[in-house]
Formats: sequence, structure tokens, C-alpha cells
Amino acid sequence: MRIPKTLMMACMVLVSASACANDLPPITPVPHVDLPRFMGDWYVIATIPTRFEKHAYNALEVYTLKPNGDVATSFHFRDGSFDGKQKDIQSTGIVKGGTGNAVWGVQVFWPLKAQYVVAYLKDDYSQVIVARDARDYTWVMARTPAVSAADYSALVARVKALGYDVSKLRKVPQRWPLSGQDG
Repeated sequence: MRIPKTLMMACMVLVSASACANDLPPITPVPHVDLPRFMGDWYVIATIPTRFEKHAYNALEVYTLKPNGDVATSFHFRDGSFDGKQKDIQSTGIVKGGTGNAVWGVQVFWPLKAQYVVAYLKDDYSQVIVARDARDYTWVMARTPAVSAADYSALVARVKALGYDVSKLRKVPQRWPLSGQDG
């Protein structure tokens, strides 16, 4: 069986990123995530983005609990502007046992799984920070497309306390409702 070059390159990048992991301790996940309560829409407020979402506008992550306990994940955004092309990325979150549902492996394509750690979750499930031990990517999300300036500052401070370089954090432009746009 031939392995496509793109898959081989992705594998090498992930292996390289793991090999170059920093000396910071692993991210501590929250003690427990009530998965049914966690499901639904999460607006991306800020991110240290992957290469696919560097120019995302109106970024929205949607979680749906599957009967087997996995999480169907749909990531939607406009590329480059509010009127940019709609992009949709589907993946599956595979909840790691013994983690209180706070650590997942997110699989965009087999066999690779990206680490997903719920590092902060507000008690009312209105805000979340998703992190990775490598401190390469992070997502600050909320149930609403905007948060107060005070909440944003507090969330950025939490990201910094996790060991991230917050100068790389990008605030994601959000404009809702979409008024005449599809998706």
C-alpha cells in the first residue's frame, strides 16, 4: 500500500513537533467535563491557530456526542474575511478514559490524533480553553461570539499561565448574525 506524500509529511511534522516538545510540564486538564453539557456551539474567540485557520473569521466549533461516546466535531469558518469562502473541517474527538472526559484525541484523518486538553472550563460552561502539551496551538472559546473585555483579559492571562506565548494569540473576528450569508 502506498502512503500519499501529504500523509507522510503530516506524520513527519507531528513526530518533529513531539520530538521538539518544550521543557514545560504537561497541561493539567480540568477534573471533569460533563460531555452532554459540553456539546453544542462554541465560538472561537482567540487562538494560536493551525495553518488551516490562520485567517479564520466567524469561527465556530460544533460538538455532537455520538452513541459510542466519541464526539463528532464540525469546525466552520470564513477564510480571510467575513465574506470569504466557507470552510468546514470534520473530525472525531476520541475521549481518553480515566481523564474525566477532559482529554481527547482529535482525529481529522486516520491514523493521527491531535491532543485536545480542556485546560479551563468556566463553571457555567460558557467559556473554555483547549490546550496542548506542546504549547503550539490553543483555542479560547465561548458560547457567545463575544466576551467582555475583562473576561477576554482573564482568559488571555490563563493562556499565558499555561505556558503559551500570548503574542502569538490571534483574536478571531466574529460578526453574527451572518445576514444573508449561507452557513
